[in-house]
Amino acid sequence: MKYLLKNQESERLLFREVNLSDFSDWLAFHEDPNTALYWNATLESPEKECKKWYDKQVYRYENNLGGMNALLDKTSGKLIGHCGLLVQKIEDKLELEIGYSILPEYWNQGFAIESAKKCRDFAFDHNFSDSLISIISLTNTPSEKVAIKNGMTIDKLTEYNQNTVNIFRITKSEWERNNKT
Repeated sequence: MKYLLKNQESERLLFREVNLSDFSDWLAFHEDPNTALYWNATLESPEKECKKWYDKQVYRYENNLGGMNALLDKTSGKLIGHCGLLVQKIEDKLELEIGYSILPEYWNQGFAIESAKKCRDFAFDHNFSDSLISIISLTNTPSEKVAIKNGMTIDKLTEYNQNTVNIFRITKSEWERNNKT
């Protein structure tokens, strides 16, 4: 679980491990049809999708594959979404991804970029990788904008989980250059 941002915070958010007590709040993500617009997949009921999502986080935690952090509003304590560092296999190579998902009621409020920047800085400060990626569907313009604001550029086009995606990337040297100015 070295990639988790335990006890970390950003300007408006607290980061902690995901736990099952968040299930009912996170279920709203899976109930909103707009959250599945950008990904080709056969989806089951919102409850089953939410359970699969939590099972995947537990698997990631137990196998040192990173995982999402729950993002809590510092003021209200409410769950805003999830963001984290995820070990992904892209074209037979292990990469460290910044992944983010925000509850629809909190979209367009800057939480995705705030949490993604925190993950980027945490990963590079702890020397986890020489580069970080974000895997983004070609039609997901909102996530693309977050990646660009996070200093990433399109590295390549590829297939991932039966979806055509852009791999956005930032290297540690690019990050260091940008942080010196």
